[in-house]
Amino acid sequence: MVLFLWLFAASVLCVCQCQELDFPPGFQFGVGSSSYQVEGGWNVSDKAESIWDRYILENPDGIRNRSTGKMACNSYRLWQRDIDMVAEMGLDFYRFSISWPRILPTGFSNRISEDGKNYYNNLINGLLEKGIQPVVTIYHWDLPQRLQNLGGWTNPLIADWFVDYARVLFTLYGDRVKTWHTINEPWIICDFGYVFLPPAISDYAVGRLLCNKHVLLAHAKAWRLYDTEFRPKYNGQIAIVNQLTWIEPAGQGDEDIAELAFQDTIGRYTYPIFSKEGGWPQRIQKIIAKKSKEEGYDFSRLPDFTQEEVELIRGTYDFFGMNHYTSRIVRKRRNDETIHTYILQGSRELEIVFETRPEWKNTSSVWFKEFPQGFRRILQWVKRSFGDIKIYVTENGYASDSSSLEDYNRISYLRSYLEQMLLAIKEDGINVLGYTVWTLMDNFEWIDGYHSKFGLYYVNFECPNRTRTPRLSAKYYASVAKSHSLNIPDQDKYIVDKSCCIFSIYTFIPRLFGNGLTTALNEAIILMHL
Repeated sequence: MVLFLWLFAASVLCVCQCQELDFPPGFQFGVGSSSYQVEGGWNVSDKAESIWDRYILENPDGIRNRSTGKMACNSYRLWQRDIDMVAEMGLDFYRFSISWPRILPTGFSNRISEDGKNYYNNLINGLLEKGIQPVVTIYHWDLPQRLQNLGGWTNPLIADWFVDYARVLFTLYGDRVKTWHTINEPWIICDFGYVFLPPAISDYAVGRLLCNKHVLLAHAKAWRLYDTEFRPKYNGQIAIVNQLTWIEPAGQGDEDIAELAFQDTIGRYTYPIFSKEGGWPQRIQKIIAKKSKEEGYDFSRLPDFTQEEVELIRGTYDFFGMNHYTSRIVRKRRNDETIHTYILQGSRELEIVFETRPEWKNTSSVWFKEFPQGFRRILQWVKRSFGDIKIYVTENGYASDSSSLEDYNRISYLRSYLEQMLLAIKEDGINVLGYTVWTLMDNFEWIDGYHSKFGLYYVNFECPNRTRTPRLSAKYYASVAKSHSLNIPDQDKYIVDKSCCIFSIYTFIPRLFGNGLTTALNEAIILMHL
């Protein structure tokens, strides 16, 4: 009887929370992937070596289970199936990236690969034939190794090399591609790439900050190129994509530290583009200059912008592209603590430590905790910081180590995060125009290999054909996109019955009765699954 009452209460709450959850007219739904994570074909035709190819070759133990991206999902051969999957879900767009070393084997624009050009032509044309808009990321981490040998993102000339590469893409595909992303997650490229991700050059003090400046210049020059030469012909839109982690104070008195953490982790990659003043966040600039002097440098490790560079970068956006997965709390470092170089653990620069709250749910990735409210709060932060700006959520998804097709946890995650986004739109007036699930299918998840699975579609990596099979989350997302609502049609509600009620239990009952009943309800749900 008690169990019945528990479940009845949860179902009532589920019905209540599913009201008024329609998306605004014109809101777009899509799904994403990236070239290195899905394509495979690492050495076919005239494709050149990327920094990820080199890293895996030289550091096989740096990837979980010594996995590689040599074949990945074999999308280089199976691109038609990829298109069919997006079409099966009835989505508006497919976000994918172009491999720089596949399209330009020398790294430079002196030679364009015919096979590379045709591969992306086929993908773009195939999507358009199905009524799906291609959304193209110009750079998603797979830098040609030849350019890395010349200094990569620490060489100031890379901004011009990137513009030459972008010009090739705009010329080849600009008549059909109407949405471009210049660079995906520069924070990861620089602050992680100059610690432990490829190119895995350990130079946290200087390398990551040189990289920081140069990716902003590369983006800005590519945006200016599109704006002056290609927008008049093709009338598309273009912006950078940043990774935004919500950060909140660990306790009273930590509010200023939280804002400082935002200025460092997000601000260094957004303020120069989106703020009215342009240039670096002033507090971060002063802190790094002071620390540089204390460390004996004759210059600030954060390189200055000239006034000409400030003007070049400022305002180079048509929208705000944001990836969001997880959240952190922040506090000052204690005297006996060592701050590690893994960025989500803290900042040596600011003497702060990042942690998570114990009630936030785990995923299969150690860095990834669930906190749906953080999604709404980071959207609010963007509006506070940069005004009433157009926003596209370019990545949001759930990591699991399970191959199961009945991925109720992923459905619960997607639903709760989508609801928080809707609240931001409807109650906070935030101008979110589109949402992208990461990812279309299980893929090569960087140094985590094939352990963490983000896919709406399960991929059998033991099968040479890399068979793709839709999970329940694919069917759920398709229902949301089709009905343009989280309140999906009756015939589809079986998909979310469990996840919706689980979400209701975790979200509403603690507010009403306290955590004791929540624990009991959680145990009841587990028993139902057994």
